[in-house]
Amino acid sequence: MSTRVLLADDHQILREGLAALLNRERFDVVAQATDGMQAVELAREFQPDVAVLDLSMPRLNGLDASREIAKVSPETKSILLTMHTEEHYVLEALNMGIKGYVMKTHSVEDLGEAIEQVAKGKTYLGSGLPEVIVQAYFGKAKPPGDILTARERQVLQLVAEGNTTKKVASILGVSVKTAESHRTRIMQKLDIHDSVRLVHYAIRRGLVHIETPSHLEQ
Repeated sequence: MSTRVLLADDHQILREGLAALLNRERFDVVAQATDGMQAVELAREFQPDVAVLDLSMPRLNGLDASREIAKVSPETKSILLTMHTEEHYVLEALNMGIKGYVMKTHSVEDLGEAIEQVAKGKTYLGSGLPEVIVQAYFGKAKPPGDILTARERQVLQLVAEGNTTKKVASILGVSVKTAESHRTRIMQKLDIHDSVRLVHYAIRRGLVHIETPSHLEQ
């Protein structure tokens, strides 16, 4: 029986091309998502064996999407697809339960190997990652602590993407007052008190694309 795969990436050409290549191999791409929130909903519906998630996706990044997928589809194992090789990205991902870490510069054969290994319950760290990071993970090193909660990271991402507080509330299904409260706590915790610096922080954390506009509505 083929391994059932959920593929999530907001770049349509890349996602559909990758899906075609994986389907041509030995996998069954059962669903495709354009953002992290959709990935969670599709995981709930299809219960895939493996979810391949782009790190930088609109509305909900791949890392936080993997956490939510684990809640709605406990048997699904997640692989992060990214350009980042910095130690804190890798260690944070692996310590949050990501089972595979694959660079976008790798071949589809590398991704296929990652899917196979992860589906078997193994951890896959592909070539291209600095050896010191691999050793740090297996030596049980811990990433720098994140002072934000999962919900606060999600609000931060939505704010950094240019959404108003009202829009953030609508996306998350909460009141405007609750969304504003989250934003206020984020700024207090980070000691950041203007929107531009908040966007810069979100970019450094890999929560939004580098090209994300920094103009925010108030």
